[in-house]
Amino acid sequence: MTQVRKRLKDDLEPILRLPDPGPKLKGNGSRPAAIFWYPPRHEFALRREVMDLQTRLVGSAGKRVTVISLAECLDAALAARGFDAAQMIELETKVGLKTMANTVTDVLKKERFADLVAARLPHEPDPARDVVFIVRAGALYPVYRTSALLDHLSAALTVPTVLFYPGALDHPSGLCFMGVHTADSSYRTRIF
Repeated sequence: MTQVRKRLKDDLEPILRLPDPGPKLKGNGSRPAAIFWYPPRHEFALRREVMDLQTRLVGSAGKRVTVISLAECLDAALAARGFDAAQMIELETKVGLKTMANTVTDVLKKERFADLVAARLPHEPDPARDVVFIVRAGALYPVYRTSALLDHLSAALTVPTVLFYPGALDHPSGLCFMGVHTADSSYRTRIF
């Protein structure tokens, strides 16, 4: 976790403290977004670090930080179709992981998952003041890839946004979701 904390404090935080961090976050795309990857085994420690980062940005940098939990968005999408977590566990037990995952993927398509996430972005956003953290991406495994989410959100991302990504870095620009999937090199955002 030491290396993750160091990257967070030394590489990402100084950029987020800038009066306009958007240009420094951009990778090959035009959106002011970045991905901060970390090994999935550090999930709980990273959550604490993100909360500490939020506190520092609000307290000493005057930023307004919006935290969007993809786990909460997933729960909302499932609830809109009459499902809850207990039912998903029961479904997996009865029909297997693959069928359950396909069912959840269908729900996310029908509920326009990216729109659920976009609805949680700041209203009247100010790129000089607002920062968005998208967390709990691991909750989407194995039903939804985050590269699809970022593509769908592209037009809505007008303020500096960081997706905290549980996975592995496959140099030079590939990311392996949860350290399991084949590396995806389609991310056009900067990777920290």
